[in-house]
Amino acid sequence: MDSINVTQIAQMIDISAVRTDADLDEIKRVIEAARRHRFICAFAMPCFTRVLKEGLKDEPDILVGGVVGFPSGADTTRIKVETAKELVETGVNELDMVINVGALKSGEYDYVKQDIAAVVNTACGLPVKAILEVAYLTDDEIRRACGLAVEAGVSYIKTGTGWANKPTTVDTIRLIRDTVGTSVAIKAAGGVRTLDTLLEMVEAGCSRFGIGINSAEKIIEEAKTRGGNTI
Repeated sequence: MDSINVTQIAQMIDISAVRTDADLDEIKRVIEAARRHRFICAFAMPCFTRVLKEGLKDEPDILVGGVVGFPSGADTTRIKVETAKELVETGVNELDMVINVGALKSGEYDYVKQDIAAVVNTACGLPVKAILEVAYLTDDEIRRACGLAVEAGVSYIKTGTGWANKPTTVDTIRLIRDTVGTSVAIKAAGGVRTLDTLLEMVEAGCSRFGIGINSAEKIIEEAKTRGGNTI
């Protein structure tokens, strides 16, 4: 892998506060951390997205993302569309939506594809990342979900919400990359807590990472300590 500096690492990280107990104090920490480290994007749960947008309004190079159907993916398509519409009106730059995992596992492939496509169509051209929640899927189901999401028009395949009890692995990144080729980008989320893990996933074909504030800041500090400005 070519050398990669700290700034480039920060530009791969979507810093987030999307746990159930994330409060306004944590949202403020996300805003401050995004400014300090120049993370590429910041995410909060929908009720706090407007706060995040307001807090970063003077930082045009820091994107704000919104989550749809988070974390279960089991909302109806209508609810997902309305959430996406509200987030777009709020001024988000990207949408991360959870696919309907239960429908996928039930073989309802047309429903899964149409569910994703409805959010893509509502996004008004903004990038949409389809969250597969790979911790609950077999390799064959991951391949199937990737195909449906690509057909529905997403910009990214995202591995998970970070709420599952199994971390994303480098092998899963390789599986997704082998499946989608270069048609879409990959975002890893869930269990990316060290610089080494991030770098291994970059080597495997991942270009974005959804990481909670504590782990994100730890990774940046680890990168600075280990290699100055170059890894």
